Amino acid sequence: MAPGNGSFVTEFILVGLTDKPYLQLPLFLLFLGMYMVTVLGNLGLIILIGINSHLHTPMYFFLFNLSFTDLCYSSVFTPKMLINFISKKNIISYRGCMTQLYFFCFFCISEIYVLTSMAYDRYVAICNPLLYNIAMSPKMCSSLILGSYLMAFSSAMAHTGSMLRLTFCDVNTINHYFCDIYPLFQLSCMSTYVSELEVFILSSINIIVPSLTIFFSYSFILSTILHISSKEGRSKAFSTCSSHMIVISLFFGSGAFMYLKPSSAESMDEGKVSSVFYTNVIPMMNPLIYSLRNKDVKIALRKTLGRRKF
Repeated sequence: MAPGNGSFVTEFILVGLTDKPYLQLPLFLLFLGMYMVTVLGNLGLIILIGINSHLHTPMYFFLFNLSFTDLCYSSVFTPKMLINFISKKNIISYRGCMTQLYFFCFFCISEIYVLTSMAYDRYVAICNPLLYNIAMSPKMCSSLILGSYLMAFSSAMAHTGSMLRLTFCDVNTINHYFCDIYPLFQLSCMSTYVSELEVFILSSINIIVPSLTIFFSYSFILSTILHISSKEGRSKAFSTCSSHMIVISLFFGSGAFMYLKPSSAESMDEGKVSSVFYTNVIPMMNPLIYSLRNKDVKIALRKTLGRRKF
């Protein structure tokens, strides 16, 4: 019985990050270490924000959701990726592949809009500080996060639905380490033009619109900072935005490189390297960037550790 609409493939074989046997164990240890840092860092930040009442502000509410998204996001494919490094044959079922694709799209797009919400929060905090408590009320913050998840849900449904309409006949080897969109397109035995167009349009909306929102937010922020008379005030304002700007540059840059271009067999190896950044490196770096560069988080960590020792 066909697992999907017109699809004859019951399972896929994942090529992985590399097909060189001597690199499998070193890469397994490397990505295992990265995943452990990702889980501990994001889970630690979630717990820290949850138990410290002085961190119950809009900025840390968004950071809480970013850490939650990163934790789920990296867990969608990293455990399977680690198993594949030490397995002889890297197999994933058709249903498992479609499920992985859906949750990958959902958490990836969620992160895009959470980062956009964080940019808007910084814009209000720096450009309209007197209206901050009104503009960033609990209701407004909840609405922004709910909107982020709704956009992710609808886009992930569209991407997965588009993939389920395709037919996969004989070739079932995916040139990637997880079920990504373009590598799957290359296996279809029917035209993928409409599906590729759908992916390009949705990717354009989900990358360009948030990017423009973030660009204009930071343009106003920069203009406001430059008009601050004191050097200390300018430095403090820059420090509250620098971590967010670093994360955005890495995430949006690697995502745009992968999805805002036509698919081709030659670009898949480049795509795998780009994918490592937004699937493994960035979820690991986010809690490190926000904790090491954030005074409030450092104080909360010291208080929490001191409380535990007592």
